[in-house]
Amino acid sequence: MRIHINHASSYVYDPPATSAIQILRLTPRSFGGQTVRKWRIDLSHDGVLRQRVDAFGNIVHTLSLNGPISEVTVTAEGEVDTQDTHGVISDSLEPFPTGLYLRETSLTEVDSELAAFAADSVGDFASDVLAGLHRLMSAVHGEIAFDTEPTHAATTAIEAFKIRSGVCQDLTHIFIGCARSVGIPARYAGGYLWKVDGEHRQHQEAGHAWAEAYVPDLGWVGFDPANGICPADGHVRVAIGLDYLGAAPIRGSRTGGPNEKLDVAVAVTQAAGSRQE
Repeated sequence: MRIHINHASSYVYDPPATSAIQILRLTPRSFGGQTVRKWRIDLSHDGVLRQRVDAFGNIVHTLSLNGPISEVTVTAEGEVDTQDTHGVISDSLEPFPTGLYLRETSLTEVDSELAAFAADSVGDFASDVLAGLHRLMSAVHGEIAFDTEPTHAATTAIEAFKIRSGVCQDLTHIFIGCARSVGIPARYAGGYLWKVDGEHRQHQEAGHAWAEAYVPDLGWVGFDPANGICPADGHVRVAIGLDYLGAAPIRGSRTGGPNEKLDVAVAVTQAAGSRQE
């Protein structure tokens, strides 16, 4: 499938900011099942973009802006060809040993209640890790209601599990924490999701998130607990990390401009001439 993505983040500062630095993880890489045909980042304000690759292999841009900055829009746009690999990741840049992804973070740590849920959900997985992870995904999907209201970017897996609700980020953190608690390396993946509607177009207020877990003799496999599926050809993977903070589309700081307003618009489209297999 060929997917077109337009992701615009618009910031308004009142009074204007005097300077700003932002870290952008908005550019996907090609790997098995995903080929980036074209991609660009546009700015509505004069600035300097410097590209690098971070420790996890993500393409990162550092954006430097000089003021006064009353408003700025950062737009990432491009086309990506995808194939359904049933969630299996191949030919990706893997700079770290899998054991690193057993590390707890503040967003993914578990308490006794969540650890018990993990053990019950995964079950006896010694002979079949993949089956255990599918059981975990189904359990998280069934236990946690999707709700955009009660959580925010800093909500932890423990907090989201206690209220049994959250967004894709929260369900992903819960899945990751559970997998790590039973000894399975897991990580956060951020990107986009194409969904079918009447015009094959999906307008969203944010990107999408899912988890990847390591299965011996198979490698990294994606699990989307928000939808209860393994990532397919509607998923576009942009960045990975230990948790959301390592894969966030935009993070940064500014001088001045104490009052900030952010509007995000994401449009994920099946590109013209593409057909769903």
